[in-house]
Amino acid sequence: MELRPLENKDILAIWSINQEGLPGTGEVSHDEISSLLGFASYSVGYFLDEELLGFVICMPPGTEYASLNYAWFNQHFESFVYVDRIAVSQKHRNKSIGTQLYNHVVEFASQGGVPIAAEVSLKPPNPGSMRFHSRFAFDEVGVLHHENKSVTMLMRHRTL
Repeated sequence: MELRPLENKDILAIWSINQEGLPGTGEVSHDEISSLLGFASYSVGYFLDEELLGFVICMPPGTEYASLNYAWFNQHFESFVYVDRIAVSQKHRNKSIGTQLYNHVVEFASQGGVPIAAEVSLKPPNPGSMRFHSRFAFDEVGVLHHENKSVTMLMRHRTL
C-alpha cells in the first residue's frame, strides 16, 4: 500500500469511492471533485498498485469552497484543517485504512500547529463516524441545521 497525493487522473476513482459512502460523504460530481482538489491543502490516497483504496481531502480556511459546513468553520475559527471528506472503498473497509489516513491528517495539522475541523451527520445519524471521530479526540463545538439534515461540528485541538 502506497500513500500518495491525489491528482486529477484519480477523479473517477475518488468519485466511485465517494458514491459508495453516501449519504455520509455527500454527493459530488466529477467537476466538483476537481474543484475540491484545487482548493485542498492536503489530499492523499492509499493505493495498491494503481487501485485507489481510500482517500482524504482537506481544506485550509478562506477558500471559495461553497460548503455550508465549511463556511461555518470559517465564521467561527481563524485557523484549521477542514476534513471535507474521507472515504474508503467498500471492499477495503475494516482494514484500518481510514485510521491511517486520519493519522496522516493529524500529522499534517500538527506540523502547521492548527486544529482539525470536521462534521458528522446527526440527522440522519451516522454513529459509526461519531465513534471514529471520538477515537481521535474530537470535541463538539457546535451544531448546524440544514433544511433536511443536521450536523455536529467537531474540532480536534490536540497536536501530536
